[in-house]
Amino acid sequence: MMVPVEKWTQELNTLFIINRMQLRRAAYKILGDWDISDDIVQDAYIKVTEVSATQNIKQPLAYLFQIVRNLAIDHYRRGIFETELFGTEEEGLYVQTLTEMPEANAINRQHLALVVKALAELPERTKRVFMLYRIEGYTHRMIADELNISTSLANILIHEATDHCRSAFLKKMD
Repeated sequence: MMVPVEKWTQELNTLFIINRMQLRRAAYKILGDWDISDDIVQDAYIKVTEVSATQNIKQPLAYLFQIVRNLAIDHYRRGIFETELFGTEEEGLYVQTLTEMPEANAINRQHLALVVKALAELPERTKRVFMLYRIEGYTHRMIADELNISTSLANILIHEATDHCRSAFLKKMD
């Protein structure tokens, strides 16, 4: 038997008001933040009212707790995902920009000049393979197809160029 919408809404409101602190505590146990827990409880209420307009909910309080739990878990997981993906805001506060460190810019330019000079000493095909791999982001297979060589030769040429640049760099540092 379907309960009239007005009566159902009134029952839901009463249930929500009476159990609001318990619902909030349930969200807090997952999130550890009272303000976010309040938001989750409000979202759960809205969700239950939307669902109840089309469905007959037999145990509204259990359903409300389940929605609070699910929303809190979703929020927690999203927070972890975003932190792993983007880091925290505080991490960005302590990063120095390259313009703040002129000596770092000078050193980087010197290193780049060493690499350019070392690459100029290499055979054209070796240099091309290295550039395709390091600059263009080609895979060994893509390089092999582009230059009509085997993937193992592409790998060997990449290593030769890398070793040559490394040794030129190390000679300069001595």
